[in-house]
Amino acid sequence: MEYTQYGKTGLKVSKFGLGCMRFPTDEKEAMAMVRYAIDNGVNYLDTAYLYKDSEVITGKALKDGYRNKTYLATKSPIWNITKHEDFEKYLDEELIRLGTDHIDVYLLHNLYPGNWERVRKYNGLTFLDKMIEKGKILHKAFSIHSTLAAFKKIVDSFDWEMAQLQLNILDEHQQVGVEGLKYAAKKGLAINIMEPLRGGSLITNAPAEVYDLVNAYPEKRSLAEWYFRWLYNMPEVSVILSGTSTLEQLKDNLRIFDHAEPGVMTEEEQNLIVKIREAFEAKKSIGCTGCRYCMPCPRGVRIPEVFKLYNSYQLAKDNPIDPVVYQRTFVPSGFGADQCVSCGLCMQHCPQELKIPELLKQVHTELGGETESVTGKMVLH
Repeated sequence: MEYTQYGKTGLKVSKFGLGCMRFPTDEKEAMAMVRYAIDNGVNYLDTAYLYKDSEVITGKALKDGYRNKTYLATKSPIWNITKHEDFEKYLDEELIRLGTDHIDVYLLHNLYPGNWERVRKYNGLTFLDKMIEKGKILHKAFSIHSTLAAFKKIVDSFDWEMAQLQLNILDEHQQVGVEGLKYAAKKGLAINIMEPLRGGSLITNAPAEVYDLVNAYPEKRSLAEWYFRWLYNMPEVSVILSGTSTLEQLKDNLRIFDHAEPGVMTEEEQNLIVKIREAFEAKKSIGCTGCRYCMPCPRGVRIPEVFKLYNSYQLAKDNPIDPVVYQRTFVPSGFGADQCVSCGLCMQHCPQELKIPELLKQVHTELGGETESVTGKMVLH
């Protein structure tokens, strides 16, 4: 495992951080994965109040001495805050869930404009400093899915120690992008990367042209390895978070990060990444990562599942299975895009800033037949 200096914190952390959002459903299996990661050199774990059961499972996994072997990060549920005291209330709840007396790196979760205004309104930055004085947290940080301008404003507003942002080969100029990465790193912040594989969709939805490019390249690496390599090649990147769902995935990630050093990519390898990016962009698939921040939908639409089905269809339109699944399963069950009334609630929480109602109409048109707008609702013919 490669380790790196974590910004100005003085910590030395593993380049690979275990994301605890996508645990397997079996609790014992999840706990075993956490311990396996730590036993094999991973010393950074990332979870959040929002991730269902994740803090509790992580806390159980860190018993028997494992807590002392790792740096633990979790996140404040900003959308639940209605007064200043709520910040500490939720932190205390997280400490209980995680079975610890302190959080090494505490993040204000997803500071898109609405959440950032809530932090300012209820003095969230003062809260962070108070918790450091009390010893409940050791380092102050934030995560974000927003614009570059908004990111720079937040970085400049406070003495942050870490920023966590989404970055992968398709996001070089999306959201905060590489420019934001370098901006924050110059100010001494550690930088964590989330969604390096866009929830796995960069592999599961990769066009055949992408695999052709990788298979034809003289240096043989898996697609996931190329994605991670592009990220750890940048010296500004501190930790790359990967949320594994199986022990097999975890072992493969450990293999990839065994020599994850910056500055290793040649010009030819960089050109390969450009060609891979162009192959994806030519398919124009929906950039949903499956994070489920948009859920629950008040109308019952299974938004991530619908988009995943559509992306699968886009990459293999000669396969009629996906439209049949949509028409015979999603729509009759009331989970289809036809139930969307364009309330826009989902868009308020989408990290990718997707225009979800419009995309749902597009999906329904292609997978379910024609649609028409009747008082904002899409009707199946």
